[in-house]
Amino acid sequence: MSFAVIPAIDLRGGRCVRLHQGDYARETAYSDDPAATAQLWQDQGAPRLHVVDLDGAREGRPVNTEAIRAICRAVSIPVEVSGGIRTLEAIRQALADGADRVQLGSIAVKDPAVAREAIRTFGEAIVIAIDARDGFVRTDGWLQGSNIRALDLARDLDAAGVARIMFTDISRDGTLSEPNFQAYRDLLAAVSCPVVASGGIATLDHLRQLAAIGCEGAIVGTSLYERRFTLPEALAAVATV
Repeated sequence: MSFAVIPAIDLRGGRCVRLHQGDYARETAYSDDPAATAQLWQDQGAPRLHVVDLDGAREGRPVNTEAIRAICRAVSIPVEVSGGIRTLEAIRQALADGADRVQLGSIAVKDPAVAREAIRTFGEAIVIAIDARDGFVRTDGWLQGSNIRALDLARDLDAAGVARIMFTDISRDGTLSEPNFQAYRDLLAAVSCPVVASGGIATLDHLRQLAAIGCEGAIVGTSLYERRFTLPEALAAVATV
C-alpha cells in the first residue's frame, strides 16, 4: 500500500483554521468555505481528508456538524472526522453523515470501555488518536494532561484490535519544524497496527522519511496551507518510497 498524504481541514466556528501547538489563542484562518476547500484538495489528488472539529474537541461533543456534512456531500473521496466524538451514538451519526472513519481521542483515556466497544462494533471505521506532549497523553482538545504514557496506551489499544493509530507530538503541531521521527520509530516497534503521522511536517523530505520508517500515511495541514509545497508535489515525492 502506498503512503497516504492526507490534507487536514480543521474547523472552528465553521471556518478552516490552523492552531499553533494546539493553542486556541494562536489561530490562523484560511477559508470561510470548508466544502470548497475539501473540493480543492480532492481536485489536487487527495486520497482522503482528515476533518477536525476543534470546537467539538474542546466542548466534548460535535459542534461543526453542518460544515462536516457539507464536506462529506461535496467530495467523493473518503472523509475521516474527529473532535468531540465520545459516544457510540455520536460515532453512528458521524458515519451516517458521510464519514468513512471516525477518530476517537479523549475517550480512549477517559472512558476506555467505550473506546474498546467502538473498536469491536465499528472495526476498520475507528481510528484512535494519541496526542502527546513529552511522551504523555493529553485530552480535551489537548487542554488536559494525564499520567498515561503514549506508548503504553498504544500497546493497550493494539491489543484491543484497533485498526490504526494516529500519533501527534503536540509540541510539533503547526510549527513547521519537523516530525518527531524517533517517536514514530518507537511507536511502530511497539504495535502491529498501522500508524499515521501528524505534526511538524514542513518539507517533502519529512514525508519521505515518515514513509521510509514505516508510517502508513501523514496528516498534512500548515505546510499545505502556507504553500511550503503543493499536494501534487507531496504525492509525487512519496510515490516511489
